[in-house]
Amino acid sequence: MATTEGAAPVSRHALYEDALAILMATLFVAMGVALYSRAALVTGGTAGLGLLVHHATGLGFWLVFSALNLPFYVLAIIRIGWMFALRTFAAVTLVALFTRFMPGWIEIGHLNPIFASILGGGLMGTGLLMLFRHRSALGGINILAMLLEEKSGIRAGYFQLGVDLAILLASFLVLKPEGLLLSALGAIVVNMILAINHRPGRYLGMS
Repeated sequence: MATTEGAAPVSRHALYEDALAILMATLFVAMGVALYSRAALVTGGTAGLGLLVHHATGLGFWLVFSALNLPFYVLAIIRIGWMFALRTFAAVTLVALFTRFMPGWIEIGHLNPIFASILGGGLMGTGLLMLFRHRSALGGINILAMLLEEKSGIRAGYFQLGVDLAILLASFLVLKPEGLLLSALGAIVVNMILAINHRPGRYLGMS
């Protein structure tokens, strides 16, 4: 248990706690992505870019998502460290695998797009929060968001919201107007979960 002078003790996560958290978090994210893929919506961050390319080209999300994250592993290793990079690689790989095999695990018939937007956003936001609290991320924008929060105090959720809005603007070329509006709603859900819950001092567990 780590302590700092004048501060409350900080409880560190055990290895098995990190492993379980990353497993459940990536399942949450993958389910959210499955809902968004089925409802023709996009989200933010690297997953949003993956969904955007998926909708535009028909390429599998899992393949696009994996490829987009490759350059950011180098940034993670240089700026944050090997352990964070390894956790992030594991998280990205698990999300890619889960989304690849999700159609064989669950079949979605009728899906209300408003429900998909809110629940999918909630699942992805909760998954990202779990990953952040266990010193992991989903690559790309998550890495930049965490670096900015640690170095300059800019909240990860607010930074990601700005990036997500840029991705939504690009989605004008792919989505129908109603899909664009619901994607914006989902982005708000994701980032409000992060902005409200991912604050310095609010959660002291660390890896």
